[in-house]
Amino acid sequence: MAAGRFLLISSFADSLTRFRGALIDDLRGQGLEVHVAAPDIEEAGLVRKQLEEKGVVVHSVALQRTGLNPVRDLNTLYLLWRLMRRIRPDYTLGYTIKPVVYGLIAAFLARIPNRYALITGLGYTFQDEDEPGLPSRLLRQGIRGLYSLALGFADGIFFQNPDDAALFRSYGILRSGKRAVVVNGSGVDISAFSPAPFPPRPVFLLIARLLGDKGVREYVLAAGAIRKKFPGITFNIVGWIDENPNAIRPAELEQWIASGSINYIGRLQDVRPAIAACSVYVLPSYREGTPRTVLEAMAMGRPIITTDAPGCRETVVDGENGFLVPPKAVDELAEAMTKFIDDPGLIETMGRRSREIAESKYDVHKVNAAMLGEMGIMDRDAGLQ
Repeated sequence: MAAGRFLLISSFADSLTRFRGALIDDLRGQGLEVHVAAPDIEEAGLVRKQLEEKGVVVHSVALQRTGLNPVRDLNTLYLLWRLMRRIRPDYTLGYTIKPVVYGLIAAFLARIPNRYALITGLGYTFQDEDEPGLPSRLLRQGIRGLYSLALGFADGIFFQNPDDAALFRSYGILRSGKRAVVVNGSGVDISAFSPAPFPPRPVFLLIARLLGDKGVREYVLAAGAIRKKFPGITFNIVGWIDENPNAIRPAELEQWIASGSINYIGRLQDVRPAIAACSVYVLPSYREGTPRTVLEAMAMGRPIITTDAPGCRETVVDGENGFLVPPKAVDELAEAMTKFIDDPGLIETMGRRSREIAESKYDVHKVNAAMLGEMGIMDRDAGLQ
């Protein structure tokens, strides 16, 4: 077993339990003392309580998730450096942009021996220049420059799909010879997300932050078109409006709800009841790392409709466990949905195949074993017990 301290840095407090809970358990299972740092971990909050019950040491760090404010970002860098100087971790791992960038720089300055980054997605910084609401070219170049600087200090970088790794290399962000490893997303707990019976009539579901680049507008437009022909079909959305230049406007969401095209459920701490209540899971995203919600739906035996885009295309064998459609293609999306309405038997057969793929490829403990092996925390061939 490994010995020492591990610091995990996040920009979302609740993602530490929702997305990294199994990783934390597996790190502790290898004998490591685990520390986490994130903004807004309230003293009496549920997330903090859940983490402390696991034996995790929790640290709150001021971090503004979006935008580039030099004063606030330098303060974040200083606070992370001070935290690392105090607890002296043997390993650091940050995920999402600012924990990666400022976590790696702080770890280098604090002389932490093992520094790693997990690239879970690229966000609006890497979208097409003509997308509305995106930051200026200069700002985008600045963010990419910070990425390049920070990743130069990494001992290893984990990507969740090969397209992201290739894009980083094409931009020169990932330097020649720098170690990059592609893992199968964040994985999914196949025991917690188990198959559930299907509803009697087709129900479609999208779970996402309400951002344009998640394909939310395309989903709503396709739903509206289908409901004109099949008014009894239900289209659910679980999610929330995010602090992001690409976020859906509240007035736009209200209009969708009023039109009756979709049923807006809101934000859920536990998405399993929503997945269990659906027949087909849909994510028309423009780009992902590897979408966790898709893996959860697959583990629960749901067929998938997603885009032939980086991070999304890896989850679907077209025609076996679902369908791939082009990004931003409303007509093709509606056509794929209609196939399940016209032939409901596809739901069960493709859902069964989704579960098989989740078990063989996306089991969270297999994914964690690959990462821990790469970091030298465990034998790469040993697997997690």
